[in-house]
Amino acid sequence: MNTLRTGLLMAGLTGLFVAVGFLVGGPTGMMFAFLFAVGTNFFAYWTADKVVLSMYRARPVDDGTAPRLVHIVRQLCQTAELPMPKVCIVDSEQPNAFATGRDPQHAAVCVTSGLLARVNDEELAGVLAHELGHVKNRDTLTMTLTATIAGAVSMLANFAFFFGGRRGPLGILGVFLVSILAPIAAVLVQMTISRTREFEADRLGAEISGRPLWLASALERIDTAAQASENIEADANPATAHMFIVNPLHGGFAGLFSSHPSTTERVARLRAMAVKSPTPASPWN
Repeated sequence: MNTLRTGLLMAGLTGLFVAVGFLVGGPTGMMFAFLFAVGTNFFAYWTADKVVLSMYRARPVDDGTAPRLVHIVRQLCQTAELPMPKVCIVDSEQPNAFATGRDPQHAAVCVTSGLLARVNDEELAGVLAHELGHVKNRDTLTMTLTATIAGAVSMLANFAFFFGGRRGPLGILGVFLVSILAPIAAVLVQMTISRTREFEADRLGAEISGRPLWLASALERIDTAAQASENIEADANPATAHMFIVNPLHGGFAGLFSSHPSTTERVARLRAMAVKSPTPASPWN
C-alpha cells in the first residue's frame, strides 16, 4: 500500500510540475518542467532526508551529547526491531518532532529543544515511539518526498514570477495564476498524506512504547504549547508541516487544510487503547 501511495504521489506531483510549466512557457515550458520533475524525483529519493535536516538545521547527537534522548531511542528500537536511526535535535522553542529518511536503514528521528524542555521521559518515549512507527511503516519516504517536491513546485512558480513567462498560453495571466496557486498547492499537497497515517503511527507507537497514555499525555502537552509558539522554518516551508507529530503552523490555511487529525480525536483513540490493552512491563528502562 505504501509503494502504491508513493507512486501515485510522485505521478501527481509530476503532473503538477508539467501543468505549471505549460501555463508559464507553453510546450517548451512543459517539456522543461517534465525533465525538471524527473530530475527532482530522482534527487529527492536519494537526498531529500539530508535536505530536510539541513532546512531545519538539525544537529546530530549521541550518547555523549544527549544521553537521555539516545538511550530512549535505542531501547525503543530494540523493542520495535528497527536499526538505530540518526538522532537529531532542532533548536526551536516549539515542542515538536519528526522522522525522515527513505527507509529504516537511512532514517533520522528529530526532536526540538522545546520538546525536550517540556516533556518527561515517559512522554518523550511516547513521542519517539510514534516517530519510529512512521519509520517502521516506511511513511518517511512518502513524507520526505512530498516535502522536497512540493517545495520545488513553489520554487518553479517563483522562478516564473521573477523571470517572466509570457510564452505560455495565458501569457502574463498564466504567470500570475501560477504564482498565486502554487503556494496553495504546496499546502494542499500535505493532504495527499492521509490523516489515517497519523492514527496508524499513534497505534504502532503505543504498541512500541507499551503505554498508550504516554503518547496521549505528550500530544496534549505538545498541542497546547505548539499553538503558543512559532516554528519559523515550518512557517517558511509549509509543505513540510505534515512531517511533524502535531501541526507546526498557525492560522490561515493551517487549520483549513491541516494534514493532521484533531489532537482530541487522537488522544481519545489512545485512551481507548489503554482501556482495552493490559499494561506491559516498561520496555525501555
